[in-house]
Amino acid sequence: MAEQIEPKELALSFMRAFGGEDGKHVLDHLRHMTLNRALGPDVTTEHLRHLEGQRFLVAYIDNQIQRGKNDE
Repeated sequence: MAEQIEPKELALSFMRAFGGEDGKHVLDHLRHMTLNRALGPDVTTEHLRHLEGQRFLVAYIDNQIQRGKNDE
């Protein structure tokens, strides 16, 4: 079972992991692949659900980073 981490410490960990130049490059890439991507009208429900899951995860990472910056 995964170790429980306090929400504040988790947010700080996200901020530290993605706060440098490499982390920013990775996040830019993830945003480009997910948030900035439009699907055509013939997309399957499965593909749409998959992309929405990816978008949720990228938004979650962004949110945690912002929380970490606010708690700094």
